[in-house]
Amino acid sequence: MGKKEQIETKPLETVEPIGKRILIRKDEDKKETKGGIKLPDNIEIPTITGRIVAISAEVESTPELPLRQYDKVLFNPKGAIPVDFEGDNRLFVVEVENIVAVFRKS
Repeated sequence: MGKKEQIETKPLETVEPIGKRILIRKDEDKKETKGGIKLPDNIEIPTITGRIVAISAEVESTPELPLRQYDKVLFNPKGAIPVDFEGDNRLFVVEVENIVAVFRKS
């Protein structure tokens, strides 16, 4: 009988925002505009879009903040805190004050 290899599995981690914060998965960076103009790799865009992954209990219980999980939002990344949780590092904790707009279908 051969030895069985034991594969070490890490427990799944979750990130729960606290206070008036939400967790956003940033959309992929755009490489060109809708008109077909190629953008340089080092371009700095002051606002970016993403999807809400998790909402803090405080935000969820505040009716004046119409934010829900999976909403697409436009946010200012200057105050966003990157979460070193994935290899591509697209998760950010963002204060609700940095949410500029929510995209809704009418």
